Amino acid sequence: MEAVDTAIPDADSGDDAGGVEAIEDPTLGQVLLAVEELWPESLAEDWDEVGLVVGRPNAPVTKVLFAVDPTLAVIDEAIEWGAELLITHHPLLLKGVNSVAATTAKGLAVHRLIEAGTGLLTVHTNGDSAVGGVSDVLADAFGLENVTPLTSAANGLPEEGIGRVGDLPELMTLGDFAARVFGMLPAVAGGVRVAGDKDGLLRRVAVCGGAGDSLFDAVRASQADVYVTADMRHHPASEAREGAVNGRPYLIDVSHFASEWLWLPAAAEALGNVLADQGYDVEIRVSSTNSDPWDFILTPGGD
Repeated sequence: MEAVDTAIPDADSGDDAGGVEAIEDPTLGQVLLAVEELWPESLAEDWDEVGLVVGRPNAPVTKVLFAVDPTLAVIDEAIEWGAELLITHHPLLLKGVNSVAATTAKGLAVHRLIEAGTGLLTVHTNGDSAVGGVSDVLADAFGLENVTPLTSAANGLPEEGIGRVGDLPELMTLGDFAARVFGMLPAVAGGVRVAGDKDGLLRRVAVCGGAGDSLFDAVRASQADVYVTADMRHHPASEAREGAVNGRPYLIDVSHFASEWLWLPAAAEALGNVLADQGYDVEIRVSSTNSDPWDFILTPGGD
């Protein structure tokens, strides 16, 4: 599996930040306060598990690595680089466990982190919902304007919530827009799947980073011409196509990993700016590990 293209510059909070001189390394607890400012835990969905998984709040932090998944390969990358904190979008322990023995992958992950002195922090649906979150980054990458949440956050501001919907500056064909989506995302085995008339025109676009096929009611209510999300299951996608009005919403199904990876550079930069504004000197990097689970795909021939 190839590494993710890291052509986007790494975030580094050691750069000049409005004239505030870095004075010290923060503790993990102080980094957590900065994270809470950007991605409040109150924005997380009720079913979600976010926040600190491993780490001592009084431990110093000089290096932070951002990644989508807390896989063993990502953890090894963080440890080898010397990061005292790994921030991942996906939780390591979403469901309850009664053992973290190193005889399982998750247990081994916990052991490696603790033994290396590397903390683990999860920013999941709070990172989806917040301003500048996963779907905001996707909407910006796709060139959308007049962007609003697809669903409103229960405990947030009007501009916060899961998913986004907005308008392209001008009409595009579904084929051209799908090509734009493909070109913006990191290359993974699954590519991009599209349902709809390749030459059909569209302007209003709904997006949701990660698995979003539970949001079709909100997509229809938004009058989106096309919906971009990941992990579309057969039945929700089939029902959406059967119930489409004039063929809309068209569907674009992308890699779960790829749809959320785009957020990492923006998140790293945002955290670096907050810490630098507070006078802290922390080096922040985006993981180059491709944690998409698929290695290759077979497809029928033809255009």
